[in-house]
Amino acid sequence: GADILTIHVEADTEENNLEALRQIKEAGVKAAISVKPKTPAEAVIPYLELVDLILVMTVEPGFGGQKFMAQHVSKIRQLAEWKKELGLNYDIEVDGGITLDNVREVLDAGANVIVAGSAVFGKEDIAGAAKGFLEIFKEYE
Repeated sequence: GADILTIHVEADTEENNLEALRQIKEAGVKAAISVKPKTPAEAVIPYLELVDLILVMTVEPGFGGQKFMAQHVSKIRQLAEWKKELGLNYDIEVDGGITLDNVREVLDAGANVIVAGSAVFGKEDIAGAAKGFLEIFKEYE
């Protein structure tokens, strides 16, 4: 039942990652690649024309509640620039420390898919937190 499958660019060799992404697409599923904070944006260049989504991790993967690493917004901007320059149509997803205070920063940089775990589910008023994000998203429609 998955619509999209994401692999980590750091998980294997370029050749194996390309083959995995091709097999994902051949299976009729959207293909995505993620990049961890310490990995430069350039690491995804070989995959740009093949992927449907690029996930930028703005915390080290592993557990929720980590603080957003704002220095990685430049990766989002770079991916958005390449997308425009090359006429590509991938989504840019951001995961890690996203809050109501910083979500506009990543949206302004070019992200269009947002993961907000602790900023919603870590709140006493979950519905209110979700509504706050939805109100901001409406500004970008």
